[in-house]
Amino acid sequence: MSKRRRISGDGRGRLRFAIGFAAYFVALWLLWDTPVVYPLKIFVVLLHEVSHGIAAVAGGGTIQEILITPNQGGACHCPGGVPFLTLSAGYLGSLAWGALLLGIAMRGGRWSRFGMAAVGVLVLAVGALYVRTAFGLTFALAFGAGLLASARWLPEAFTRTLLTALGLTSCLYAILDIKSDILDRPDLESDARMLAELTGVPTLVWGVLWIGLALAASWWLLSRAYRRA
Repeated sequence: MSKRRRISGDGRGRLRFAIGFAAYFVALWLLWDTPVVYPLKIFVVLLHEVSHGIAAVAGGGTIQEILITPNQGGACHCPGGVPFLTLSAGYLGSLAWGALLLGIAMRGGRWSRFGMAAVGVLVLAVGALYVRTAFGLTFALAFGAGLLASARWLPEAFTRTLLTALGLTSCLYAILDIKSDILDRPDLESDARMLAELTGVPTLVWGVLWIGLALAASWWLLSRAYRRA
């Protein structure tokens, strides 16, 4: 009898997760070009550029500056390092950050609060040390402070929900960005275009490879979250 109750409980949890994810996905899709989602998109752009910088530093390079513009544009000036790794790190880095945020959210409890605080500190530090546009710096300071305030004063259930939203948005944005910048506009001066010039492998090949990895990773993350629900 207890086993049936446990299975029923698991079923209810997974049903709630499926309904919650579907509702979030539909809301995100409908509100994608509205001011509601705009801060999340700028946050993911920042993660994209930070990922370039981390890869450059890991390869022996440096970060000179990060530029974030209101039209969701960004650039990371990071000389040195290994160009192949640095160029590959943007879109895939956004995906990796999304996976990390979702992983922390799935842990629940204090992990979500600590994770939120850590992300807030990261955004504040990156903004203060490297972001050189007025818009980008203002955003980083305000968004980072907001994350820290959420971690400090809001319930753990809310921080878990917010971390989940940030992680899902980062994964989805990575997929849509690859499609828009590479598959739909292969002549655009993108990371994949520069990587094609470096390696001789066509831009579309990199786009297909990256979006395949992004879709597979997103499916694995959601399946894992569903099983844990």
